[in-house]
Amino acid sequence: MKLMFRPLLFHLLLFCATQTFGVKIQSVPGVNNEGVIETELEKSVSLVCQHDGGHDTLVDEELVWLRNGAVVSLTEGNKKGRSSVCVTPVIYDDNGVTFSCHLSKNATVTASVTLNVTYHPQLSGSEEVAVEEEAELVLRCDILANPPVSSVSWKLNGSVVDLLAGGFSLTNDGFTSKLTVNSVEKSLHEGTYQCTATSLIYGEHSKQFSVTVTETTFKFPLMPMVAGVVVVCLTSLLAVVSRWNRITKCCK
Repeated sequence: MKLMFRPLLFHLLLFCATQTFGVKIQSVPGVNNEGVIETELEKSVSLVCQHDGGHDTLVDEELVWLRNGAVVSLTEGNKKGRSSVCVTPVIYDDNGVTFSCHLSKNATVTASVTLNVTYHPQLSGSEEVAVEEEAELVLRCDILANPPVSSVSWKLNGSVVDLLAGGFSLTNDGFTSKLTVNSVEKSLHEGTYQCTATSLIYGEHSKQFSVTVTETTFKFPLMPMVAGVVVVCLTSLLAVVSRWNRITKCCK
């Protein structure tokens, strides 16, 4: 009897296993094995969530979408049985965002995907920069990219910037590359600068700076002068008032 019962129990468990249910997310572009969708800026991502498991009773079950844990607003006809979300256009803030979908009555029945938004450093065009001699010069390049750039280089008039000879300092925090000169000299620092960021995926992107060094202009000390004039005027006024008091006393 026990031998007959064991095969029956096995088939019963197998039947129950095939009847388990859940939700699944399909997308365009597709999801990789790590649950990540690879996309780019300005592209579109379509997500579709639906019941998975073969239960006809779940056709009318409502679905809930979350974006990084915050509920996504859905229209009434886009909730039951099958629900879709479209991300268009993809922006910087979508990078690393996780979209999840779960049953309205059972949040443990869920599925999720994460967006990996790739983009190149936003470098292009040229910028005119005027700076006085002996003043500070700061040139900045936005090198933020995904994946991060592999290298950043600076050139002056077509040649690699000589940091030591030109008294330059160069900093790079992964977001901005900054070339700085504390005291500008026309013979050393005037010219055309070029910042180039190299990406393994997107290649090279550059921006130019046309730097003009002007003579130092005399800056009129307006505020100290105004303060001096006020002091002189008040002193003169007090002197007149004091003199007038003496005159009136003599006339009495």
